[in-house]
Amino acid sequence: MAGVTMLRAGKLDREITIERETETVAPSGAVSKVWAPVATVRAELVQQSADEYLAGFGEAEGGNVVFRVRYLAGITTANRVSYAGDAYDIDGITEVGRRRALELKCVSGK
Repeated sequence: MAGVTMLRAGKLDREITIERETETVAPSGAVSKVWAPVATVRAELVQQSADEYLAGFGEAEGGNVVFRVRYLAGITTANRVSYAGDAYDIDGITEVGRRRALELKCVSGK
């Protein structure tokens, strides 16, 4: 299995929440958008991939991170990651192996 990174449970030392934006309609008819949790999962904060990812920006900006998680179907760039009190927009998703894991390339949200 050359080139396939194994996802070891011991490296999943962070807890992140994957969220999806949903709309709610108040009785008055007002529509509000809120972020609702989709899944709370264990993750690895991946530094090497983050460095490679940031190199593509030309200038490394603070607030850009890459999380590696066990494969989870249905995650898209419309979702976001909440970690340590901060929200990160998912900028890219890479499947690792055959549905073994996902790398979530994230940028600090607004």
